[in-house]
Amino acid sequence: MIPSSCLTRERLWRALTVMHVAPRPDDLIVDVGCGTGSTALLLHRTEPRARVVAVDPDREVLAIARRKAEAAGATVRWETGMGHALPEIVGPGAADAVVSTLVLHQCPMTTKRAVLSSMHAALRPGGRLVIADYGLQRTLLMRLGFRLVQFADGIEDTRPNAEGVLPALMPEAGFREVREAEVVSTVTGSISVYAASRG
Repeated sequence: MIPSSCLTRERLWRALTVMHVAPRPDDLIVDVGCGTGSTALLLHRTEPRARVVAVDPDREVLAIARRKAEAAGATVRWETGMGHALPEIVGPGAADAVVSTLVLHQCPMTTKRAVLSSMHAALRPGGRLVIADYGLQRTLLMRLGFRLVQFADGIEDTRPNAEGVLPALMPEAGFREVREAEVVSTVTGSISVYAASRG
């Protein structure tokens, strides 16, 4: 059986995501919907002097993330919480960068908007936002592949992503210089890396 990480070319888009975050010493970086901590740990490995705060509502996956961090000797702050509560978790305007991977495609539109607003509120002026997620599915092949994701995560919540909604929602939340920095084709559709800054 082929691992799902191979199907989604995870190593490639995750590395591109961290490249666009460009972690610096003493940065406060928030990983929203961190899951088992792969992006948070890669951020720490890339710049060990950055302060990484990883947030997820699922205590069980955070327990896995903590074990991975301990095994790697990585210092990451793990927080149980929702993506729409970031200012309460890290403080308003406190973060230098916010990152999220494969989270927003599975959220209802109201939640997508709430999470993006929360990310904006948690960032300092000029702070960086990087999101890697399923974006506009430009070809028939990508749309067919994306049906696997829709089967797993539901059509209603995933369709807006496939229609390219994320870069339109970011300016609504106050972000500027929004751009699709990378597009990675996978068996399950194309994953876009979006970059923006807090206005």
